[in-house]
Amino acid sequence: MALGRFDTAVCIPCHNEERTVGTVVSAFRSVLPEAVVYVYDNDSSDRTSVVAAAAGAQVRHVAMRGKGHVVRRMLADIEADAYLLVDGDGTYDASVASEMVDLVRFGGNDLVNAGRDAPDGGFPPGHSWGNRALTGLVQFLFDRRATDMLSGYKALSRRFAKSFPVFSNGFEIETELTVHALRLQMPIADLSCPYAARPAGSTSKLRTYSDGWRILRTILRMWRQERPLAFFSAVGAIFALSAIGLALPLLPTYFQTGLVPRLPTALLATALMLIAFLNLTCGLILDTVTQGRKEAKLLRYLAVAGPLEAAAPPMESPIERRERRGSPEKF
Repeated sequence: MALGRFDTAVCIPCHNEERTVGTVVSAFRSVLPEAVVYVYDNDSSDRTSVVAAAAGAQVRHVAMRGKGHVVRRMLADIEADAYLLVDGDGTYDASVASEMVDLVRFGGNDLVNAGRDAPDGGFPPGHSWGNRALTGLVQFLFDRRATDMLSGYKALSRRFAKSFPVFSNGFEIETELTVHALRLQMPIADLSCPYAARPAGSTSKLRTYSDGWRILRTILRMWRQERPLAFFSAVGAIFALSAIGLALPLLPTYFQTGLVPRLPTALLATALMLIAFLNLTCGLILDTVTQGRKEAKLLRYLAVAGPLEAAAPPMESPIERRERRGSPEKF
C-alpha cells in the first residue's frame, strides 16, 4: 500500500445473524464511509449472506465452524492498514469505530480494545463474572494492561495482523489476540463502548460453561507456551511442597534413631522431589526456546510498516529535493 493512504477494513464474522447483520453493516458503512465492510459467513443456514450483500458488504464464506477459523481467514485474505473486528450480533455501538481507527492511525497503537459498558442485565447470566475472572487471570499471568479481554470489538494495525499466528478455533481467539500484544509489548489502547443486549429473536452462540472452560484451557496453554519457566516452576513447586510435606514427619525419627521407619513414604517423597527438579530443568530449557520464538515474532512484527508510517505522506529523498530545487550536486 502506498504511503499517505490509509485503508480500513471492517471485518464481521457471522453465523446465522440474518436478523442483525444488515443493521450492523449499514451502521459501520455510515460511520466509516471510506472503509470496506467484509462479512465472513461461517456456514450459516439462514439468509445472512443475502442480507449482508444487500446492505453493501463484501461477503465471503468460511465452511469450518468457529470464530477462530473465520478470523484466521480474514487476516490472511484482507489487505488493509487497520482491521476493525466486530461481531455481527448488533450488540456493539458503531459510533466509536472512527475513534478506534484513529487510535491506530494517529495514536500508533497496534491493538485497540473496546471495553463493554453494559447496563445492569446487559450481559447473559454468568458472562460478567466469568469475563472478570478470566481477564484477571491474564492480568496476573501476563500483564496488567489487559482489560475486558473477551470483548469482540477490537481494532488491529496491519503489523499486528500480519505477525499474528492464529491457532484458536473458537471464541478463545480474543485471548490469543490479547496475549500476542502483551508478549510483544505492543502499544495498546482502551476505550469504553456502549454494549446492548441482543435484539429479540437473535440467539447467542456463546455457551457459558463450555466456552469458559475452553478459554481457561487456552490461557493455561499460552502460559505454558509463552512463559514456560514460570509455568514449570509452579508445577515443580507443587511437587516439591508435596515431597517436603511427606518427608517432614519422618525427620524426627531419623535424627533420633538414624532409621527411616516408613520407607515407601520416603521413596515417594524422593520421587516427587526428583519430578520437581525435572520440571524446573524443562522450564529452563523451554524458556530459551521460547525466547527464540519471541525474537522471530518480533522481527516479523518489525518487518511490517507501522500505522504511523502508513498514515504519513510520502517523503522526498535528498536527491529528489535537490532535483526539484535545481541545485547542482556537490561531492
